[in-house]
Amino acid sequence: MVVAIAESAPVRSTFTKTRAGKALVRRFVAGDTLAEAIEAAQKLNRQGMKVSLDLLGEEVNSPVEVEAALASYVACLEEMAASSIDGNVSIKLTQLGLAFDPDLARATLDRLADSAARLGLTVTIDMEDSTHTGETVDIYADAQPRHGNLGLALQAYLYRTPDDLLRLMPLGGHLRLCKGAYVEPEAVAFQSTSEVDAAFARLLNVLMGYEEVTPAVATHDPQLIDLARQLNHQRRQPFEFQMLYGVRPQAQVELAAAGYPIRIYVPYGSRWYPYLVRRLAERPANLGFFLRALVSR
Repeated sequence: MVVAIAESAPVRSTFTKTRAGKALVRRFVAGDTLAEAIEAAQKLNRQGMKVSLDLLGEEVNSPVEVEAALASYVACLEEMAASSIDGNVSIKLTQLGLAFDPDLARATLDRLADSAARLGLTVTIDMEDSTHTGETVDIYADAQPRHGNLGLALQAYLYRTPDDLLRLMPLGGHLRLCKGAYVEPEAVAFQSTSEVDAAFARLLNVLMGYEEVTPAVATHDPQLIDLARQLNHQRRQPFEFQMLYGVRPQAQVELAAAGYPIRIYVPYGSRWYPYLVRRLAERPANLGFFLRALVSR
């Protein structure tokens, strides 16, 4: 429902052209430019938090766009290294051509992983909607053993994720466990909040029990955060929490102050609208922030 409303032309215009809409965007998106993203990253680093910078944009349709995305990500990695940013980058394989040429996506990911390795940095592959899940998992499973500096996001609400997790954990790297941000049919994904939460907890128990991989626990749910803390008592190797830029910032600060490794997912770029819609769909209460700002402007 939230996605359908947000995708309507009048609502999109309100978000993009009003002061209240722009305020909501800046809550969840660091800015349109790399410089703004680096500034946000530096601030978070000073607060004791790592970052993962994400250039917004997906489903590119030509090799020219793929090359442009690669160049932008290499520039981001180079600027992070030059600025001594404690972080990595997150990418979507459809930015690298997956939707129209999977072989191009594989080759471009290799180039990006090589660039990151030269700078001592890592790359996390975001998971997109379920039409791309199988190929994304396969590409990661092929590339991670060769490069060793990659990670992958897995979505708890997909029925297939337990099998994917067992397949990928022996490859090392880092695995980000999140609930899932796309509207998926009942045929492939759990629908109710309770089912998704239970699936996340089951997967988290498995992931935190495997020492050869770095778990990235991507949730803002207090109960699941507490579960990760409990499971951490049994671990010998590191793990980290991951949270979204602008979502529960006080909780982020508190986790960092308590000594837990935490990484903030920092999106930037001009193609922010689909990302914003997903944030609203995940937590409709975010609409309250927007409506209050709209009324008071």
